[in-house]
Amino acid sequence: MSNLPFELLLALRYLRPKRTFVSIITLISIVGVMLGVSVLIIVISVMSGFDHDLREKVFGFNAHLKVITRGRPMENYAQIASTVASNRNVIGVSPAVIAQVLLETKPIAGSAQVAAPFVRGVDPQTEGSVSDLPKSLVAGKFELGGSGLIIGTVLAETLNLSVGDSVEVNSPKDLRKMKESLRRLEESGGKAGAIYRPPSDFAVRGIFDAGYPEFNASIVVTSLENAQAFYGLDDSDSVHYLMVKVADPFQAGAVARDLEVALGPEYKVTTWMEDSPMMMAVMVEKNVMLYILFFIVIVAAFGITCTLITFIVMKTREIGLMKALGATNRQVMWVFLGQSLIVSVLGVLAGVSLGLLALAYRNEFLNLMRRVTGFELFPSSVYGFSQLPALIMPGDIAIICGGSLIICLLAAAFPARHASKLNPVEALRHE
Repeated sequence: MSNLPFELLLALRYLRPKRTFVSIITLISIVGVMLGVSVLIIVISVMSGFDHDLREKVFGFNAHLKVITRGRPMENYAQIASTVASNRNVIGVSPAVIAQVLLETKPIAGSAQVAAPFVRGVDPQTEGSVSDLPKSLVAGKFELGGSGLIIGTVLAETLNLSVGDSVEVNSPKDLRKMKESLRRLEESGGKAGAIYRPPSDFAVRGIFDAGYPEFNASIVVTSLENAQAFYGLDDSDSVHYLMVKVADPFQAGAVARDLEVALGPEYKVTTWMEDSPMMMAVMVEKNVMLYILFFIVIVAAFGITCTLITFIVMKTREIGLMKALGATNRQVMWVFLGQSLIVSVLGVLAGVSLGLLALAYRNEFLNLMRRVTGFELFPSSVYGFSQLPALIMPGDIAIICGGSLIICLLAAAFPARHASKLNPVEALRHE
């Protein structure tokens, strides 16, 4: 202890527990900083985990980039895919066609059910290079040849479908042709022939779980050839877009700009940040919450300010004695800044410990609250997660701890500077 600086020794002496009102205020200040830091760590870690898990689910079904042709379907996609794949940051390219269809079940007994999902046509040979769809099956096989179809778990449950069932799929082109044939039939008084009915029976070959309810409920997958026929893309070299996977998702914007330069103005490249606004919203919310919750630490820092002001008023005579004995303004100021630093460090350390402990038992706490209140705080049906996600980022912890210490020291700067400016004669006369 004797090797410690004079200012820190005196600050530690002033902080020794005493049965005084100042000791109570000091304890409250430590608790305030602890709660502020712990809440920041819990909220930011949960939002980081939510962002990470959501990104993993979306990237497992959608690619990082999409290459489209402005205003029309993409022709000769193989040549364009070769140009895209030549970029050193690209690790996978696959064509895709997407269109909304009318799907009707064909049950053995009971009434048929109808849904209007989007059908995504993919190339089974290259789809695995841009998404995890081939590995996400929970039933059946990834077989899309002929009239094969795979559907999401939510849609399968809604329509009571299982592997091997048949469904009727009508594309917008089919519906237009049926409508036209009905019109001709009415105009001819029933003599125009039979109503057009395309051969559109498909077999459910597999059921996938993309990990995200929206995908599982609204998308069915078939072969690229079937989807091209649905949308009237008569040329087998025509698709709607190319799905592209890159090495680093956060460099998608730079890769998109490089690809647009390489492909020319006729093509547009969109990123996952543009195509998935919800993920961008989560990232923005995380940053906003970081700024907002720092106000909790600021409020706690005002407790340190009040503690120092009260303490300086009580120690005015001792401040005068220190200055009369030769203590400089800087030494006096660092006595009280040291006091604030000790309180801040104790509060931050306690806050980090409490935050990490709460994160370790977050799901047990949610289960307890659900049993006690009967209310589910984090419903899996809404968020798509069976448990509350969390990801502890060392960088976030460092920002929170460093920012909290700076705020607390700034809060103590004004009263500490005021104490250093006291005139020793007036301070002694005050007593």
